[in-house]
Amino acid sequence: MPVVDVDPDELRRLTGHDEKDDDELESDLFDLGLEFEGWTEDDEFQLEFAPDRLDRLSVEGVARSLRYHYGDDRGVYVPSTNSAEWTIEVEDQPAGRPYVTGAVVRGLDMSEDALESLIQLQEKLHATMGRKRAKGAIGVHDLTMLKGEAASEGTGKSITYTSVDPDEATFVPLDADAEMTPNEVVADHETGRDYGDLVADFDRVPAIFDSIGLFSFPPVINGRRTEVTEGSRDLFIEMTGTDQWTIDHMCNIVCYALEARGGKVERVEVEYADDAPGEYAGRTLERPDFEVRSKTVTLERIRNVLGVDLDAREVVDYAERAGLDATQAETDDGAVAFEVEIPPYRVDVIHPLDLIDDIGRALGFNTLEPTYPDVSTVGGRHERSRLEDAARDTLVGLGFEDLLNFHMTNEAENFGRMGLTADDDAVGAADPVTIQEPYSEDYTILRTWALPSLLMVLENNTHRRYPQDLAEIGLAAGLDDSQNTGVAEHRTVAGALARTDASYEDAKASLQAIAEAFDKDLRTPPTTHPSFIDGRAADVVLDGESVGVVGEVHPKVLVEHDLELPVAAFEFRLDGLA
Repeated sequence: MPVVDVDPDELRRLTGHDEKDDDELESDLFDLGLEFEGWTEDDEFQLEFAPDRLDRLSVEGVARSLRYHYGDDRGVYVPSTNSAEWTIEVEDQPAGRPYVTGAVVRGLDMSEDALESLIQLQEKLHATMGRKRAKGAIGVHDLTMLKGEAASEGTGKSITYTSVDPDEATFVPLDADAEMTPNEVVADHETGRDYGDLVADFDRVPAIFDSIGLFSFPPVINGRRTEVTEGSRDLFIEMTGTDQWTIDHMCNIVCYALEARGGKVERVEVEYADDAPGEYAGRTLERPDFEVRSKTVTLERIRNVLGVDLDAREVVDYAERAGLDATQAETDDGAVAFEVEIPPYRVDVIHPLDLIDDIGRALGFNTLEPTYPDVSTVGGRHERSRLEDAARDTLVGLGFEDLLNFHMTNEAENFGRMGLTADDDAVGAADPVTIQEPYSEDYTILRTWALPSLLMVLENNTHRRYPQDLAEIGLAAGLDDSQNTGVAEHRTVAGALARTDASYEDAKASLQAIAEAFDKDLRTPPTTHPSFIDGRAADVVLDGESVGVVGEVHPKVLVEHDLELPVAAFEFRLDGLA
């Protein structure tokens, strides 16, 4: 989950509520779904929250939500924008990164706190919505240091988004004192080494020029000439990426944050050449795009989900307190409904249930009274749950530390770092369930097995004392056309023993104890598996059915995870113990 550092004094100033002490702020933030995780060394709140509310990645966004929570602000707010003076002319840009957007913000008082907040917002947006700059990257520049060309149309100024030979164009990048080419930046600059892979496949790399020369090498690094400092008052914001919608909404979030600091947003025109790659060829866009979207939700659905008999007036009131605007309407069959307007910075509202969640938070989930469901059945433990608890108790009794990892991961962790592919005939090999619109490239699929999760824990705990015996019982899934959902899910049991003398025999001994606890016959015929050492791996066969694998983890997998001790491990389906 994203963690944002927020200065409580800045929060009080931006909300206008100096009377709130730290404990009150923590409580109010919790009502919004922001959890207090502790204090930084600079006496700032560390706040953790679900990654859907990306507009809260800065103190300005958090303060905006609190003002709505306190009732100081109501309804959808859209900043006024001045007419465009600057144009981004797009020509010969890389096909792999064809899109650009931008905005100008003037009249800022860029204090130290404001600059630190802007940098944090930029970094957090890169890590989440921008997928580590691969999908969208932000460049913020001191406008006074730009010298625009005359725009091709009209009387304004222009800069150019294009591509260059990485060995020809030069500029002085941030944190450098000498001119460098893009290839030299990638090879010799610390930031260039971190993000050079994003342009490694480009024959010509992305570049942004003004009349003086190259000042931005997206998505890698900006030029030193346009660096933003505490004295900057007017900013030029540019964003490039692989998807116009993504960078437009990243731009909206940044503009709203700067507008909250007293800035005045000015539009920028983006002119795509007729032969530009992508769907906007030959078009001119005005950005930022502060269009207000709308969705419809019925009164009956709001009542059913929240369990509260709200009337229409109350729905409108709570929607406005959530930063939305709601207008009463009717569906085609005459049911009472609401047309709800959504502000431009909200990228998380996809479904009417998202609106109901906002209305519920404005109402206050803590005020809801629990009621018994109107059903005649009596609840009880599912047999699978009983089996899972019994298996977990057995593993803990054998000395394993019980873990609970995320069910979502990515293909590199699930397959690549384990030496496995989805097409292998082995435990863990399956076509993964892919997340269509992931918020982070760290979580793009559902895991097909649990052992990679254990190795990731070991990798993050090399500073801990050994031995480390870890186990997890959790979900695994893969695509399966025979299922009516198209997905086959199962519970899996995984264990790993990391110690100086870990061996196949140790892992098998643990398996044998588990099998005996459940009165199962265990056999372990030899097998091969890409994640394990040949000759030190076996199938796990319980009562004649092959349900898993056991063995010594392959040295290549250990090196990939920076592990210096041997690891013996096993994984099998939980239903093998039934």
